[in-house]
Amino acid sequence: MITAIKESSLRRLAIKAYRKTRLFAENAKRMLARVEKKLISNYKPKDNKWKLHIGCGNHTLNDFINADLHPTSPHVFHLDATKRFPFSDQSFDFIFTEHMIEHISYKDGVNMLSECHRILRKGGRIRISTPDIFFLAKLYQKTRPLHQLYVKWSAETFLKDALPDDPTFVINNFFRDWGHQFIYSERTLRHSLKKCGFTEIKKCKLNESQSSEFIGLENRNRMPEGFLELETMTLEATKV
Repeated sequence: MITAIKESSLRRLAIKAYRKTRLFAENAKRMLARVEKKLISNYKPKDNKWKLHIGCGNHTLNDFINADLHPTSPHVFHLDATKRFPFSDQSFDFIFTEHMIEHISYKDGVNMLSECHRILRKGGRIRISTPDIFFLAKLYQKTRPLHQLYVKWSAETFLKDALPDDPTFVINNFFRDWGHQFIYSERTLRHSLKKCGFTEIKKCKLNESQSSEFIGLENRNRMPEGFLELETMTLEATKV
């Protein structure tokens, strides 16, 4: 009898806790929705060119809607890049994403690019910066001083008990750390872009572009000088 009463009380407590949690989640969603709507309604881009920055983290860009899965401020739009984007078809002119697509699976990456294609207007452009898998292989080329400095810095900064001059530790860590799920080659990224309908795919240098809206966007200051260029490949593509 006592046991039955205890179980009944525990069930009631569990149900009450569940309802409170559900209510909190519902209220949070409503509050979040108001924040997102406010961000959109207050967005007044130059020349009426709508620009989206996916996976901004703490690196927000002027004249962009800065979006992230985990917004760090009320000025950042909540966006899960693995789901359908909460934007209408053909609503943006430019999309930029830096060191983000490698944090989701290849399948989700294709979904993300497909959504980018959907929300871009005709003639709209996308710029993607992401680690190039071939830079990891080049770390073994000891004739390149910058590569050697990168290995030493990475081993000392992120690894314990690693040989400071052995790229093997750095490469293994690069695939597993920071939530990385798929590291692209230029060929695989081009394939994904083409699969989603993009054309005019061009490789660009860091912070350089033929489109003025894409110049100087990459966050070079987050790493020692030269290292972001070493890691990164950048592709731009167009929706026709």
